[in-house]
Amino acid sequence: MNEEFDLNELQYNFDFKGFLLKLFSYWKLFLLCLGITFSIAYYINVRKVPVYTMSNLISIKDDQNPFFSTNTSLTFNWGGTTDKLNTAVISLRSRSHNEKVVDRLQYYINYYRDGKYKRVDAYKQSPFKIVVDTSRYQIIGSAITIRLVDSLKYTLEATFEKRNYGLQSFGSKKKSQWFADTESFKREFSFDEPVRLPFFNGVIERDKDQGLSKQPYYISFTSFNSAVSRQLRILINPESNGSSVLRLQLSGTNKARLVDYLNTSVQVLSDDVLERKNIFATKTIRFIDSSLAYKSKELKGAENELNDYKNKNAIFDLEKEGAEISAKLNKLDSRKESVNRELNYYNTLEDYLLTRTNYNDVPAPSVAGISEASIVSGVSRIFILAEERSKYQYSVKEGNSVFDDIDRQINAVKSVLLENIISSKSLINSELKDINANIYKNEALIRKLPREQQELLKIQRRYDVSQGTYNLFLAKRNEAGLVKAANVSDVFVIDPAKDTGGGQIGPNTQLNYVVALIIGLLIPFIIVFIVFILDNKIHTATDVTRLSHIPLLGTIGKSTVEGNLAVLGRPKSTISESFRALRSSLQFIYKKQGISGAKTVLITSSISGEGKTFCAINIASVFALSNKKTILLGLDLRKPKIFGDFNIDNTIGVVNYLINDATKEEIIQKTSIPDLDIITSGPIPPNPSELLMNDQMEELMTSLKQEYDYIILDTPPIGLVADVLELIKYADANIYVIRQNFTQKGMLSVINEKYKTGEVKNISFVFNFFKQKKGYGYGYGYGSYADSYHETAEDKTKGKLWKKLFK
Repeated sequence: MNEEFDLNELQYNFDFKGFLLKLFSYWKLFLLCLGITFSIAYYINVRKVPVYTMSNLISIKDDQNPFFSTNTSLTFNWGGTTDKLNTAVISLRSRSHNEKVVDRLQYYINYYRDGKYKRVDAYKQSPFKIVVDTSRYQIIGSAITIRLVDSLKYTLEATFEKRNYGLQSFGSKKKSQWFADTESFKREFSFDEPVRLPFFNGVIERDKDQGLSKQPYYISFTSFNSAVSRQLRILINPESNGSSVLRLQLSGTNKARLVDYLNTSVQVLSDDVLERKNIFATKTIRFIDSSLAYKSKELKGAENELNDYKNKNAIFDLEKEGAEISAKLNKLDSRKESVNRELNYYNTLEDYLLTRTNYNDVPAPSVAGISEASIVSGVSRIFILAEERSKYQYSVKEGNSVFDDIDRQINAVKSVLLENIISSKSLINSELKDINANIYKNEALIRKLPREQQELLKIQRRYDVSQGTYNLFLAKRNEAGLVKAANVSDVFVIDPAKDTGGGQIGPNTQLNYVVALIIGLLIPFIIVFIVFILDNKIHTATDVTRLSHIPLLGTIGKSTVEGNLAVLGRPKSTISESFRALRSSLQFIYKKQGISGAKTVLITSSISGEGKTFCAINIASVFALSNKKTILLGLDLRKPKIFGDFNIDNTIGVVNYLINDATKEEIIQKTSIPDLDIITSGPIPPNPSELLMNDQMEELMTSLKQEYDYIILDTPPIGLVADVLELIKYADANIYVIRQNFTQKGMLSVINEKYKTGEVKNISFVFNFFKQKKGYGYGYGYGSYADSYHETAEDKTKGKLWKKLFK
């Protein structure tokens, strides 16, 4: 019993076959959606501007200065190859770097020309070039039209609304406002003529590489920050793992713009690297130049004093004894000057280490003649760490652990340097005492010389010391200049960006068409799926068998006859044969039950409109046409229908008999068919159910069974009223009519439940109003062979081939 009535399982299994048939039935929707999506894809493809990607290849090498030595430690060695690579990547992605590139290329200027569908980028394709006056303001976001008059002149046009417009000076980056008091502007200018306007300031130069063109060109200015942000999408990736080779990639719609930006970006990086590499030498040269200027004045003064004294006293040379003492004192003075220079450097360095955090102004130890390895390496190391800390300020937020790590390293180097400075100063002071003692001894010998010789010797000493110091600084200046000139950038361009004719990466037209195909199929698929899921109508005989275990007795096709008399109107039609097949099936049911004599069949449905009256009339007709005495009872007391098809009166019927207002003979009406009689329902009573329950109904059925072979009961819908349950006891067979595309699936739950509980027995389904495409037949009917054996309705599309094909 449980297996027989597992109705839930029957109801909720997904009908894949039905869903596929539903998909095929919506083929027009699929074609429509595909047409729309492919049209959109085509529209997008033809309007999209081609997108290109350009790239260049650079290497970050560790290129040391060939003149670098312990004594010429003026080169800023900014770390190993790995540090250089990371620094290069960070720099290329940084805003400060891209600001320099945008400034150098003036990429805040946009060039446009009219394309087929919209304006396109005309960078390096226009017959002119804009040179912006960066000290003055330019309008932001508004287009300026430029038309060439001839090779010497052009017109500048602009359209405005009377409102405020934003301006920006690309030199100072300051912004301002300008109120346009005119709606249009047009003026002729000559190429290379300075233009001074409230909204544009600069020079438009003629590009002789481009031919003359009368078509309009457009320029506009983007705010500086927006122009920089637009370039931050540059991609930087190592060519391989662990490699010092970087590939830079940039995508856009203008290949010339991409090429210039990539190559200029590398050039800016190379210049910055070389500048950082030379920063130690540059600052040292600056220090030496200032010292040379001072020593030059000092030497000039000593020289003039010496010459004046010689001329005044007619003394042009020292005597032999004085010359020997002078030579000794010159050596001692020179050494004393060198020692004092070292001591001053140590004091300066110590002051920087103890009181400052910026070490960029400390000159190289070699300037003071210091070659001690610990001091040279320490100063170089602390300078490198300070530069590294400054570099991270552009890319790392303050408070990051990287700053703490660098500060710890700087403090460690400072501690070692301070200890070495104390030790070195102690040795220098000791040496200075010895030098002063020797000088004192030789000065004592000088005092024994004649007075003129003593004075000449003093002046000569000052001159020799100044000249020695000046020569030393001059040698160091030359040395630093040679080191700086020999330095090269650590950025090496392997493969510059270049337009070789390829590089297009978009639009991907094939992908757009694939997406159009997917969307064009998916949308109608979803629509059909939703319709199929929400559709609760019964469409096929398979739906019936899935929803109930009640047997399907037969299938009746769609009638083409006007009215309900399908069998009488077209006795040789397919529908007539379907009712004859239904008659045979009923005979089998009666035989199986062992019923003899008069036989009854009750016809009902879920709701009104499913064709139960149509089936009742035609079942009665086929029984009568087989020479069986048949009577049709109209027991739908609420909505009587039978009388209209047979052109008989409904003023008197079964209601009159049940209320004892008429006899049986008075309510039976004859029809044009000899063996078919009808009892109509009569006037509509106020209490139909109560009338059908009284004894008069049972007497009527008993009496009719004695006179007729078949009694057909046309009853109300079982899903709406309870009248049918009072009549089922008189029926030997019950027919439940289901109409295709009309009866809802949920309606079968009522009859299923009554069948399960035993309230209704001997019941079968009849699938009515069935229509299927030609070639598949009518389910239980005759299929495509029916045209050969039965009458068919005239094909209204006969002779119209295209309509048949479309159908």
